[in-house]
Amino acid sequence: MPICEADPWRRQYFENEPCPPSVMIPTEDADCWSWYPEFRWLYDKIAVAHSQGLAAAPHGVMPDAFPVFSKPITNLRGMGIGSRIIRDAAEYSATLTAGHMWMTLLEGEHVSTDATISRGRPVWWRHSTGHPGPGGTFDYWTIHAAGRPALEDACGAWAERHLAGYTGMLNLETIGGRIIEAHLRFADQWPDLYGAGWVKAVIALYSKGAWRFADEAREDGYSLALFGPHGRRYRHPSAASVDEIRCLPGVSSVQITFHENRAPESHAMPPGGFRVAIVNAQDLAAGRAARARLAKMLLGA
Repeated sequence: MPICEADPWRRQYFENEPCPPSVMIPTEDADCWSWYPEFRWLYDKIAVAHSQGLAAAPHGVMPDAFPVFSKPITNLRGMGIGSRIIRDAAEYSATLTAGHMWMTLLEGEHVSTDATISRGRPVWWRHSTGHPGPGGTFDYWTIHAAGRPALEDACGAWAERHLAGYTGMLNLETIGGRIIEAHLRFADQWPDLYGAGWVKAVIALYSKGAWRFADEAREDGYSLALFGPHGRRYRHPSAASVDEIRCLPGVSSVQITFHENRAPESHAMPPGGFRVAIVNAQDLAAGRAARARLAKMLLGA
């Protein structure tokens, strides 16, 4: 396995690509933290905020103004668990939590960006935006073909200041063009939507230090999530039925995103639902049709 992927439903994107056995490519933040000690500070969200001149401090330090956004200082896994807006001093005092921090409440578009960094310089970008559902869920994400020059300029300048010497993938979460999270990895939910040869190019980046990826034919892609209610024990559909959906026109891949041999409460899920599947598609209508078929299999809907 060229890429160190913890989730079995995502290994489909990597398992057939040849790679030198000594090459370690992370998709999990815990691995990133362990393997890149020089850049561990990226997982301290106070440090990330301060690197951009944003106000931020641990719980216990009173903000100068409200509202603020509160979240764990470091959260290597957990889908945003514990994040919230705090609107005034009384609410802040009532919700002080060990290991949490507050920062400037940002406004604007929330974008997830994957970038290739070569010796501290960005050489490739791809941007995604989510369409939210209830209770911290997402209906689907759009993986945009178009670039975002202003965002790339701002994030590129930040990377060149703070990632000197780093070669590898970088994922940035931004709101209104300001970085709220940084990860020394890529988003492993939709690598198939980045185009043929992209995984091969990532392996060459880590094994040879070179980025060569023909990206002229990029197009929009869509990653659609299927959520069910909490408190149920879900079962995987048959491999044959999943393959039928995967082969539908406009569908790129299907992920069944839970362990059926583990208790539901052992999965990190948002309060609004239990994610059972993801459909990646080049066409949004095709993705929705495939998700509806999965819903009948998994939810009886």
